[in-house]
Amino acid sequence: MSLLLAMLLYSIPASSSSVRTNESLSVLHYSNLLTIAPLDQETTSGASPTGQELETSSLQRRLERQNQLFKEQAASDATPTSGDKKSLLDDFSLAASVRQDAIDREFRTELAAISPDGFPEQDRISHELMLRELDQRMTDYSLKIYEMPLTQFRGIHTDLADVPRSLSFHSVKDYEDYITRLHEMPLAFEQTVEVLKQGEKDRLMPVRLLLEQVPAQCQGIIAEDPFLLPTTKFPASIPAADQKRLTDEIVNAANNEVLPAYKRFAAFVANDYALHGRTAIGLSSLPDGVQRYQNAIHEQTTTNMTPAEIHALGLREIARINGLLTDLAHKAGYPDLKSFRAALNSDPRYIPTSADQIVEDYRHYVNQMEPRLPELFLNYPKTKLVVEAIPASQPQMGTHHVDGSADGSTPGRVVVATSNYAHRRLISDETQAYHEGIPGHELQVTIEQHLKDLPAFRSQIRNNAYIEGWAVYAEALGKEIGFFQDPASDYGRLNLELMRAVRFVVDTGIHADGWTRDQAVTYFRESGAADEPTIQSEIDRYIALPAQSLSYKIGQLKIRELRARAQQQLGPRFDIRKFHDQILSAGSLPMDMLDARINGWIKSEQVTGEKSVQPQTGS
Repeated sequence: MSLLLAMLLYSIPASSSSVRTNESLSVLHYSNLLTIAPLDQETTSGASPTGQELETSSLQRRLERQNQLFKEQAASDATPTSGDKKSLLDDFSLAASVRQDAIDREFRTELAAISPDGFPEQDRISHELMLRELDQRMTDYSLKIYEMPLTQFRGIHTDLADVPRSLSFHSVKDYEDYITRLHEMPLAFEQTVEVLKQGEKDRLMPVRLLLEQVPAQCQGIIAEDPFLLPTTKFPASIPAADQKRLTDEIVNAANNEVLPAYKRFAAFVANDYALHGRTAIGLSSLPDGVQRYQNAIHEQTTTNMTPAEIHALGLREIARINGLLTDLAHKAGYPDLKSFRAALNSDPRYIPTSADQIVEDYRHYVNQMEPRLPELFLNYPKTKLVVEAIPASQPQMGTHHVDGSADGSTPGRVVVATSNYAHRRLISDETQAYHEGIPGHELQVTIEQHLKDLPAFRSQIRNNAYIEGWAVYAEALGKEIGFFQDPASDYGRLNLELMRAVRFVVDTGIHADGWTRDQAVTYFRESGAADEPTIQSEIDRYIALPAQSLSYKIGQLKIRELRARAQQQLGPRFDIRKFHDQILSAGSLPMDMLDARINGWIKSEQVTGEKSVQPQTGS
């Protein structure tokens, strides 16, 4: 799972957009718009323009107005790791959320007043995407989701700990900006405590058993002290005297400001906040719980499916995938799936002997896939990908992808779960390497980052059904080009798909049907879809992040549907490389907009497409 996806996760506010504001920028944002001519204002003199000239002029003015809106919005919503805000942390206060909502509402009014009629496709997409993003932000604000910004998976404590890993350090200015951020971290904790206390007043509390994990996480971060990482290696271009000065300032800020703030926050959570956490694990136990879960489903899947529909779909998918797994067991010489599964789980070839072995396994599969990408894609950037283990201070985290920077200065990362390695299995490593790395998240994100002539927000919007759906779809591409030759790896691929289907049943069971944690664990365990450490962390994830896990298979099924449609309608004109380019070349789209885009491409290919010279892979 891509961490940047967490910007839109249900119970976590966006650390770089939906909370942060700058009042002076918000004034600039709208006062500048007043300088744009009204859409119907006469701008020419002399001879009266023709109807065609008027239409063209109107279109140009509307496009210019939209583009300026997007530029001003990007300035007020810029991430603090770039540009002029590189030295600033977010504003985590309650007042910041109020200001951001006011900005969002005014911006939406301005944007909705612009008609996209006649716009080129990408400009129409930008218009619709931004309206939907703002609508979702305003709904989340009305439900006060910003009042629950803390989980065991992510919160202020993990966000700040990741700052030194997410920045590039090339100059003295980079280090000085980082030091400024360190000085701001105690205030960020204070602001977060203010928000948490307001949530407690409004009865918007996370689950107690999850909150109880946070203090230990803080202690782990204190022991690891990641804030000193930038001092371990300086660029040769920085003089020794500056290196010493910067090191002293970083050590002083970390030891005397940041780590004490962590200790205070851990004490607050342990001795106050967690004690008031709710005991019922489902979202339906909160005020407006039914509406909250439906909102989460819409946000994460970009559909209007109901919990009952998703639950039923999960049961159907479980039956289908179990059939495929049973066929695989028979081909491997086993009488049934249960005996095949037991044999694989006890086979010493698939039991890691060290954490490093798991990481090296991922590296092998990423390296294996890279030279085969031209068989599946026409256009993609070549970037560096780092594979590393999750820090020991965060053992609850699952394997995930971290985006690199668009300019390539910071590489993308596949961060691998290795805790309790003796209880893990290597069987699913190939599938997860393709999911998190290439052709999954890493490829999709880097293509998105390199899209040209698009508003900045297009590379920042995270529609989970698209992002995770693509990554799940991408797993099977390895099978299509001849990988997964080991029956154990193929079992791992199908078993992970089974796990995504089980999520449909368990997530809706918890948040719509009132399941207890024990019920959820039992159902998951009986499905055979995961090992015990994974089951425990998965269940806690579903509790903390309602509906997020639904996005994976919803998106995968939609992409499969679109591919089957294109293959059926285009016949020999279908080229898998062109299809993938169409899926990836407009960025993260809601499922209905992706459907419309592929329909338009199919119609175009029916007229202009040539017969494909690519071997036709299966769907």
